[in-house]
Amino acid sequence: MPRPDISFQDLGPGRCAAQRETSATGRALARWRHAHRTRHRRSQPRLLGHRAIAGRRLGRHRRGTLGADAGARARAGAHALEVDVTDQASVAGALREVAERHGRVDLVVNAASPYGGSRSGPFGGGPLAEAGPSGFEDWSAMPVRGAFAFLSASARFLADQGGEATVVQVTGGSSRRAMAGRGLWAAGAFGVRALTQAAALELRAQGIHVALLVVDAVIDRSGGDDAGSADPASLADAVAYLAGQSPRAMTHELQVTPALDQWVP
Repeated sequence: MPRPDISFQDLGPGRCAAQRETSATGRALARWRHAHRTRHRRSQPRLLGHRAIAGRRLGRHRRGTLGADAGARARAGAHALEVDVTDQASVAGALREVAERHGRVDLVVNAASPYGGSRSGPFGGGPLAEAGPSGFEDWSAMPVRGAFAFLSASARFLADQGGEATVVQVTGGSSRRAMAGRGLWAAGAFGVRALTQAAALELRAQGIHVALLVVDAVIDRSGGDDAGSADPASLADAVAYLAGQSPRAMTHELQVTPALDQWVP
């Protein structure tokens, strides 16, 4: 089974955290943190002083490197950590390293998309009647395994740490509904949603806010302003909104969709 390498960014004091297939969301979080730390100290008091991790999935030929993004990360005060998001010990080790470097961790975000197998054939696995023996492992198993390792390691770490914190698990619109020909893809997303709901119920009483961020959209990383797609900066704002909530009014599932994209309630 291929190892889903994730490059974590340790964003240091006053930072937040993410993991994603590309570095765009993590980079947007770093930029958001820098802007709000320097310009919005009064409007976002709960987010100041946050420590966490942000990052991306590494390609086969980009193992252990930040590539062209290294300069931007350096300017944001970021530090790269490589971790296997499907391994509890690896995720826990990354959290401990951030805590040892900066102190308590207040926000952890997982937007990684680990997949296994060859994923040959139609996107999403194709019709069930035509699915091969490895279809479930190819399209369904790894996202759930990644959410399990991330949520369980984060829950244990934050419960031991004590105090309020926020955990955001990112998924797609398939977590809310299946589509013909993409049932295997949706099965993985449904599993991610179920584990996130369970974590939210288990950790609420300890002041740990767990939320599912459903990005029901195509993500445009080009830097354009197409209102038919989502962009990393807007997703970073959504994470910040969740992290800034009071324990008296927690949102446990937030769906975001662009204005010009089709919205399915």
